[in-house]
Amino acid sequence: MTDQTLSPSGEKKATEEEEVAIRRVNRRIMALSCLLVFMAQMATTIYLPSLPVVAEDFGMPRSYAALSISVFVIGAAAPVVVWGVAADRYGRRGPLLASLALFVLTSALTALIRSPEGLLVLRALQGVGAGGSAIIARILVRDRWSGDELARRLSVLSIAFITAMGGGQFLGGLIGRYAHWETGFVVLAVIGGAAAALTFTVPFESSRAVQRPSEVLRTCLTISRQRGFLLPALAGGAGFATIVLLQEVGPFVFQQHFGLATDQYGSLGLLLGAAYFAGALTVNRLVSTVGSGRLMTAGAIVMTAAGIAMIVLWSVPGLPDGGALVAFVALYCVTTFGQSVLFPNSMATAVSSQHRHGASAVSLCGFLQQSMAGVAAATAALLHADLAWATVVAALGAAAWLMTRITVPSAVPGKGK
Repeated sequence: MTDQTLSPSGEKKATEEEEVAIRRVNRRIMALSCLLVFMAQMATTIYLPSLPVVAEDFGMPRSYAALSISVFVIGAAAPVVVWGVAADRYGRRGPLLASLALFVLTSALTALIRSPEGLLVLRALQGVGAGGSAIIARILVRDRWSGDELARRLSVLSIAFITAMGGGQFLGGLIGRYAHWETGFVVLAVIGGAAAALTFTVPFESSRAVQRPSEVLRTCLTISRQRGFLLPALAGGAGFATIVLLQEVGPFVFQQHFGLATDQYGSLGLLLGAAYFAGALTVNRLVSTVGSGRLMTAGAIVMTAAGIAMIVLWSVPGLPDGGALVAFVALYCVTTFGQSVLFPNSMATAVSSQHRHGASAVSLCGFLQQSMAGVAAATAALLHADLAWATVVAALGAAAWLMTRITVPSAVPGKGK
C-alpha cells in the first residue's frame, strides 16, 4: 500500500475534491434546467400582453387569436413521451439540442410570419421544441434527485417558471408599448441559442438500452395504471390547466373589460411572479417536514377556494370596476400561489414512485399535465363569458383536490422513495 492510500488527510482531501466537483455539476445542471424551463414558459408570457394586438394585426377574432396559445400548449404536450424515449435512447444531449434547434428556428420565423394560418402552425411547432426542452430539463433533475429532495429541486425550477411568468409578462408589456410583438420572438430565439451553448458545459447520462415502440407503450401503460403515479400527475395537470386558462383569458379581461393598457397589464406579471415565488418558497421550506403529499393537497384546496370566489365575483351585479379589478387580481394571485405549491409536489409524488423508469415517468407525467392544459386552453378560447370560464377554473381546482385526497393517504410525509 502507498502512503497516499493510508493517509487520513489524503482520503479527506480526495473526498472534499469529489464533493466540490459534484456540487459544481449540480449547479450547472440546475442552471441549464432553469434556463430551459424559463425559455419554455416565456414563450407564452412574453406574448400575452400583445394578444389583442395580434388579433388586430391579423384581422382575426379573439377566439382565433387565443388559439395561438392553445396550439403552443398542445404542441408542447403531444410529443413529450417521444422526447423522453429519445432522451433514453440517444442520451440527453442530442434530443435536447434538437428541441432547442426547432425552438430557435420557429421563434425566428414567427417574427416574420404574416398569415394567421402560418402563425398557428409555427406556434404549434415552437411548442414541440419548447415541450421537448422543458421535459428534458425535468429529466435531468430526476436523474440526480428523488423524493422530497426532488420536490425541493423542482421548486427551484418553479423559480425559473416564476421569473418567466412575471418578468416575461412585464417585458412583453414593455415590448407592446415601445416596440412590436414580433420583438418578443427575437428575444426567445436568442435565449434558445444561449441554452444550446450551455448544454456543452454539462455532463449528461449516456444512452440506455433501446426499446421497441411496443415496449415503450407497455412501459407507459404500466406506469399509468399505478394510482400512486396517475392521480398526482392528473392533479398537477388540473392545476396547470387552470393557470393556462387564466393566461389565455387574462389579456382580454384586463385590457378589454377593465381597460388596462398593454404595459399596465404586463406589470401585473410582477405580482403573479411574486405569488408564484411565495408558493415555491413555501415548498422549499416545508416539504421536508410536511411532506409532498400534504403540500400538494393544500395547494389544490387554495386553488379550489379561489375558483369558487371568482364565480362569486362575476355573479355580483353592479360591482364597481375598480373593486372588481382589485378582487380579480387578488384571486389570480391566490390561484397562482396554490398552483406553485401543487405542481412541484404533484410531479415529485408521481415520478418518485417509479424507480426503474424515471425518464419515462417524467415524460408521461409531462404529457398528461400539458395535454390537460392544452384542452383547457382550447376550451377557454370558446368561453367569452367571465362566469363561464370562472366555473371551469373552480371545477379544475376541485378535481385536483379530489385526486390529492385519494392520493395522500398512501403518501408518507417527509419521505422520498
